[in-house]
Formats: sequence, structure tokens, C-alpha cells
Amino acid sequence: MNLFFRYRFIPVFTLALFCLLSCRQKPEANGSGQSVSAQGQSTADLLSFIISLDTLVGSKKLKTVIDRQDSILSLMPAKEKNPFYHYFKARKFSIAKKRDSALAAYEQMRGYRKNDDIELLKENAIISYAIGNGSMVEARLMNRILSGLKAAEIQKSRLTYRYYDLIAQAYYQNDNEQKSLEYAARYYAAHPYKNSSVIKQRYFDISFLLASRLGDLNKMLYYNNQARILAVNIKDSLALARTYDNQAQIYSKQRKNGKALECSRIYFNFLKKTNNLNDIAYSNLATSFIRNTQPDSAIFYFRAGMEMEKKDPSGKRKTSPYMGLIDAYKLKGNFKSALAAADSLYKTEISNSKAIEAARIAELHEKYEVEKKDRSINELNSRNQLNEKLINQQRWLLFMVLVISVAAVSLFIIIYRQLRLKDKNKLLAADNQRLIMEQKLLQVQLNPHFIFNAISNLQGLISSGNTSESVRYLKSFSGLLRAVLEQNRKDFISIEEEISSLNNYLLLQQMRYADTFTYRISVSKEIDAQATLIPPMFIQPFVENSIEHGFRNIPYKGLLKISFHQQDNQLGITIDDNGCGLNNKVAGNKQKQSLAQTILTERFEALFCRYSQNANFTLTNKNDTGEHGVLVKINIPIIND
Repeated sequence: MNLFFRYRFIPVFTLALFCLLSCRQKPEANGSGQSVSAQGQSTADLLSFIISLDTLVGSKKLKTVIDRQDSILSLMPAKEKNPFYHYFKARKFSIAKKRDSALAAYEQMRGYRKNDDIELLKENAIISYAIGNGSMVEARLMNRILSGLKAAEIQKSRLTYRYYDLIAQAYYQNDNEQKSLEYAARYYAAHPYKNSSVIKQRYFDISFLLASRLGDLNKMLYYNNQARILAVNIKDSLALARTYDNQAQIYSKQRKNGKALECSRIYFNFLKKTNNLNDIAYSNLATSFIRNTQPDSAIFYFRAGMEMEKKDPSGKRKTSPYMGLIDAYKLKGNFKSALAAADSLYKTEISNSKAIEAARIAELHEKYEVEKKDRSINELNSRNQLNEKLINQQRWLLFMVLVISVAAVSLFIIIYRQLRLKDKNKLLAADNQRLIMEQKLLQVQLNPHFIFNAISNLQGLISSGNTSESVRYLKSFSGLLRAVLEQNRKDFISIEEEISSLNNYLLLQQMRYADTFTYRISVSKEIDAQATLIPPMFIQPFVENSIEHGFRNIPYKGLLKISFHQQDNQLGITIDDNGCGLNNKVAGNKQKQSLAQTILTERFEALFCRYSQNANFTLTNKNDTGEHGVLVKINIPIIND
């Protein structure tokens, strides 16, 4: 019987180590990217933990501690990134005989670098599943095992012994007993726990199988006796049951077929009781029935084993059950069924041969692809050499291009600087124009004639003894002068400040021209007079024109209306008077009004039009429509503080 199948290497661990590790805190990631718990449960700790699993006896205890460690790792943050979480999840699926789920969990393991212990552990577990059905190991899979062993030896990994075990199993399944014996000895010598009773027992079991293959009855008796003593000492019921299966083989060689059958039944019933039956156990029991001349029972168990083998997802089929059926039918005298079994044997061998041939073809194809890649590499090397020559030839060309590029950049910088200087000159010209315009505006605002008249009026009020009126006049006059001097240093002031200046100016004019006119200033509700900005003394020139020229020599009382409102997302300002209009004004008045318009136009250009903003004003003579006076409409952008 194939020990490597019936006794696959299932790691177990010491109870003391289990208690130590199971009490640790939840793991977290260390600086190197490896999984580490609060007490230092690093990759090295968990690897030692896994290796020590070889030394624990009993599948129930193994299941308990695997479940416990799986529960601990499941509580980790970012557990999906922890390879050991997937490893113990796979071990849990394996114990539950969920092969596909176990393989899927192994595949999710990711090492921290190429061929590290995690990658070696993952590869070893997956290969163990691939060769675990007892069939012949193909060359492609054998190369995979040897590659893993080479990587483990280079890394001096503590898992090297597991690859020795895989190679020993592969050689055993390929009927190379001498090689299997060699690597079994290496496995035992390299095992970190080779002094453990459990490891010794496994080595005795393997040695027994190899002795059985070689037909050495004395070594079979010796190794089975040693294995039984160890099984009793460590109280391993499964190991003890295996010694009965070994004893059945010994009795068969001694031609004690009845005792052999009795021992085979003991082992078979134990496997059945522990839910560990496999097709080889059926085949071995059936063989014992044949040797004891019980062909019907043999046929039953051969058939049952073949049905179980069909569940093997690898698709490979063993030929030994068909050979056993042939012997059983011949013993029974049913040569027709024996011939049918022989035909099935032939078809199975053909199918297996095709599978082997397909594997060999795949291996040849892989070699062809490797050679193809080598040729591609050689071609790339040749191209690289040619490219190096071209690069050397092009270096001078690149140098010349670089020189030309530097010259072009220098020229660009010179042109750019010239353009910048032109822009600066334009800005200086604009600032100069603004200063000139402000000077003109100041001249208009501080009209000497107006100041002279204001001072004369103040003197008259003081001479007449009208103290309250003279104080009010002086307050308005000083306020206006202060506003003019302060506001001319600003580009913008609030509407509220502009209205305050206008009130002072209009009050002075009303005191100068008593009962000549009234005025009204209004601000619409949507305008915030404190936050909305306009140029300083923006409206005063038009107000002055209305008072000085529009309200003179009219037979009725003048009315000046100033309003601020919002129109089409712009600030609208209207100055409306009911004076004599433009037709009746003398040439000097027109010149004065033209100066105010010119200054306003220049201010528009400096403040708004230069920045492509929408700003304009219109002046309408209402006499043309049958009314009296002049209407000025100004539209400028809304500017908020």
C-alpha cells in the first residue's frame, strides 16, 4: 500500500506551543510588511509554529488547534493581506475534506519577496495536493518539485525537509524505491523535530513501505515493530491502526492469509469509523479477500474503491483495481467478466498513457517557448548593440541640436523681455494718463470760483451775525474739502461716502442759491450703499453743471434727482434735472460741460475699458422731447468691497 497517500504529511504541533500562541493578541503589520502580533507573532514565529505541528498526536487535537489559530487570525485588521490567515483557512478546509476550497485558499497566499518561506510553504502545500492521489508523478510536476527544493536549499529554508519528503513520495509513486529511500533519509535528517516520537514513527512507516517494495521481510518486521511501539507510547490510534495494515502485508508474505485478512479488516474499519477511507484501503482489503479465496467480497471492495476513485478531480485512474478484478473473476471462474475487466484495464492504461503523452507534449511546448524566448533575447542583444552605435553617432547631432535650442531659448528670452518692457511702458503711460486725469478732475472739483464764492458767502453770514447758519455752512464746506482731498487718493469709495460728499456740496449750493432748487438722492433696496464702490466724485461734475447752468434764469424752482439702482447686473446712476437744458446755454457753459464729459470719458477708459469691462454713459437733452432739463445715465460694473 502507498504510505504517502494513506499517511499524507499532516503537520501537528505541541500542545505547549499551541497554548502560548493561542493566547497572543490580535496581529498587526510591522515595519517590514510582515504580520506581527502585539507580543511579536512574526513570520518567523508562525513558521516555527507550523513546523512544530508535526509533533502533535491525534487528528481531533489538530482540528481543535487549527480552528483556534484560524479564529485568532480572523480577528486581525487587514487579515486578507496576511498569508498565514489563508494558510490556516486552507488547513481548516483540508481537514473538512474540501479540496477545492483548500487549494483556493492556498493560492491567495502572497509572500513578501520571491522564494521566501511563505512562497515555499504555499508551493509545497499545492504540490502535495497534486501528487496526493497515488498516481505516477509526471515530469512537469517533478520539475516543479525539484525547482522548489532548489529554491529552499539556496535560501537555507527551514522548510527544505518538506521538499525532501515530496521528492521521496514522488519517487515512490514512480516505482523508484532506491531514490525514494534516499530522500526519505534526507527528510528525516533535515527535520527540525527529528527526535520527536511522531517524526520517528513516520520515518519507520516510510521505511516499512520501502522495505515491502524491496521484498525485505526482516526489515518489514523490524520497522513495523518499532512503529507499533511508538504508536502505543504516544497513544496515536491512527498510527497504531496503520501497523495492522502493515502486519497484513507481512502475513501475506508469510502466506498467513486468514490473519492478513483479519488485520486488513481492523485497519479498514478504523478508517471507516474516523471517516478517512480511501480507494487504496478498499483495494488492499479486496486483495486480502482474494488471497483468502473470497472472490465475491474482493469484487465488491474493488468496485467500491473504483467508485470512490472517480471522485478524484485529477482524472487519473489506477490500474491495480482492474488487475485485482481480473484475478478475482478468474478465481471465481467468470472468465467473461475477467475479460471485460482486462479490457477496462487496457482502456485505463491507454487513457493514462495519453495523459502522460499530453503532459510530455506540454513539457516540450514549454521547452520550445523557453528556447523561443532565448532567441528573442539574443535578437534583442544584437539590436541593443546596433542601437548603441546609433546612439554614439547621434550624440554629436544631439549636441548641435542642444546648442541651437539654447540659442533659440536665448532669443526667445530677449524677445520676451522686450515685450515685457513694452507692457511696462504701456502701464506707465496709463498711470501717467490717470495722474493727468486726476489732476484735471481735482481742478474741476476744486473750482477756484466755487471756493471763492463759498468763502465770500461764509464771510457774509459771519458779518450778518447769523452764527448757526455760518457754522452749518462752514461745517459743510470743511467736510467737502476734506472729502475731496482724502478721496482723490483712492480709486474707489463707497456709494455712502459719495452721497455724503454730494450732500455737503448741494447744501453749500442751496445756501448760495437760496430757494433756487431742491434735490433728492435715492438708493434702491437691492444696492448696499456701504459695500458697493464707485470712483470718487464721480457724479459731482454733472451735478455742478445742473446747478450752475441748468437752474439759472428759470422762472420755476429747480429739481435735481440723483438715483442709484441695479440694472442688468450693473450699477446704474441717473442725474436728472428740470433746468433750461442744453439749447439755451452759452458757449462757456458748453465748454465747461464738455470738460466734465471729457474727464468722465478718460476715467472710464482708465478704470473700466482698459480691462474690457462694460461701462458707458449717455447725456440726453430733454428739451428735444418737449420737457425741461438734462438727463445723464451712467452704467458701470458692480464693484463690492
